[in-house]
Amino acid sequence: MALQQQIKNCNTIQFLNWGILVTSLLLYAPILLHWIDGWLHKSISIEHEYFSHGMIGLPYAGYLTWMNRKQWQRLQNINHPVSMGLFIIGIIFYLSGVAEWVNLSLPIILIGLCLCFKGIPGLKLQGFSLFLVLLATPTALPYLITPYTFPLQSFIAGTAAFILNQFGMKVMVDGINLYVGGRIVEVAPYCAGVKMLFTTVYVGLILLYWTDTLSSRSITFSFLSIAMIISITANIIRNTLLTLFHGTGQEGAFAWLHEGWGGDLYSGCMLLLLIPLLNYLNDYFSEALAILLTKEEKDV
Repeated sequence: MALQQQIKNCNTIQFLNWGILVTSLLLYAPILLHWIDGWLHKSISIEHEYFSHGMIGLPYAGYLTWMNRKQWQRLQNINHPVSMGLFIIGIIFYLSGVAEWVNLSLPIILIGLCLCFKGIPGLKLQGFSLFLVLLATPTALPYLITPYTFPLQSFIAGTAAFILNQFGMKVMVDGINLYVGGRIVEVAPYCAGVKMLFTTVYVGLILLYWTDTLSSRSITFSFLSIAMIISITANIIRNTLLTLFHGTGQEGAFAWLHEGWGGDLYSGCMLLLLIPLLNYLNDYFSEALAILLTKEEKDV
């Protein structure tokens, strides 16, 4: 009888867990499809387009969760009391009708599910996957930081003008405006490269985790710092080309690089540079560590 009761309780818990998972999937599938469609066709708001790196991160988060499934099953079933509070907050956010709140309800609910099923150990196991989901969740953050991008816009405009002047073009700079060939080119807040910076850091974190080097502070700090410099440099070059195309009347090339698939191709090529950079840093710090250990052995 005791064994039958245990089996019955186990089946009830599994049925309840599957019911929660299926319900969550039905609730958030339309939202996820809306994000993906908006990112692919650029039909989503400009601020939410900043989170298009989610097309890389969300599938990878799902892959990590799937790979951790055996470890997840071995964890003890623990219902953390905080999970109920997170569920309540998530439901309130979901029903609010405010886009940012509805979006944020997804990571809140997912964290609540981890705590509900497996407690703190489950949250730690799925921590990086949840972190990727959180960073890919569209919010108003880009809109909030837009007023503070003016120094970066001015720097890009001045640098682009300097480069073009070296090639014999007469370019005048007035704040964030470039005057070339009788035309005005503005380095707008959304052209300051913040979106590319977000994507670079996001993809960089994925690469660090994938290569199991995220725990190394020296590699992580060096890699992300250089990656950000590469991103800013690439954006300066892109804005220089856009100024050149617009100032010389090459509107087809301008549209291709600005809003067409040329911009995506340019960004993709820049992101590919992160792979050899990380490989180089891994080799460099590995050799440095080996030399240090050899020196310590000789001293002993």
